[in-house]
Amino acid sequence: MGVQLAIHGKSFSAETKPLMEKMWADICAKNCQPILSDFFKNHLLEHGFSVAEVPSYSTEKGLESADMAWSIGGDGTLLETLTQIGPREIPILGINTGRLGFLATLSPPEISSALDTVLQGNYRIENRSLVAVESEMDFFDGKGFGLNEVGIMKTDTSSMITIKAFVDGNYLNSYWADGLIVSTATGSTGYSLAVGGPLVIPSSDIFIIAPMSPHNLNVRPLLVSSSAVLTFEVSSRSKNFLISLDSRSKVIDSHFKIEVKKAPFSAKLIKIPGDDFLQTLRSKLNWGLDVRN
Repeated sequence: MGVQLAIHGKSFSAETKPLMEKMWADICAKNCQPILSDFFKNHLLEHGFSVAEVPSYSTEKGLESADMAWSIGGDGTLLETLTQIGPREIPILGINTGRLGFLATLSPPEISSALDTVLQGNYRIENRSLVAVESEMDFFDGKGFGLNEVGIMKTDTSSMITIKAFVDGNYLNSYWADGLIVSTATGSTGYSLAVGGPLVIPSSDIFIIAPMSPHNLNVRPLLVSSSAVLTFEVSSRSKNFLISLDSRSKVIDSHFKIEVKKAPFSAKLIKIPGDDFLQTLRSKLNWGLDVRN
């Protein structure tokens, strides 16, 4: 029996089709048993791929079991794959078919040799902490966890909001701002970075609390232990606010209290030899591009 391999991917264009054809040929030639997400299978069929007999799973219900999962696209596709896996903790390999990502770091020229490397078992698994959101209402349909961040922010038409924050029940601050980001260490390179948060090594066991456009300029991002339980009470003139969890979002009434804490399970990311966070930082942020180097 070969490796049971779950595959989820984003839609692709005619220009990307040759890359997909080469990748699919490599997968078929290896000792593996592919199972496709229903979305990706339908997209492959639309582009003429012979996958009608390949088993599939529901992206809505999620993946029941597999030896590993491959995400083909970008960082957003990997986040989608994670929501399909959840507490099952199936290891995920991020294959990047677009621009270099922080999560999906395997580039197209590396794919063919990397498939052999992974299927031979020559890889390591990084455990990444997840952030979980809880409230009296289930905002995210049983998938209230994320790899990058939770965002609490004003809606498009509202003025700034006030977010009263508590750490383990102790009052922290009332943020007058456009919003607030609670980021994992993994998410430090995402939305948190855009609002002035620090870069953090992904294995760090912390949360970053970073305000978005705060009215008081002396308010700065704060790092707390990921074992902390964060509670937020939001008030807004518009009587609502937006809550986001990675790439998902929902407008809710401002009378809800939001509890944010570390999820009881983690994301397991597959890393092949040479795939290093510091190297990705240098490549993504153009560190070291200086004539003196």
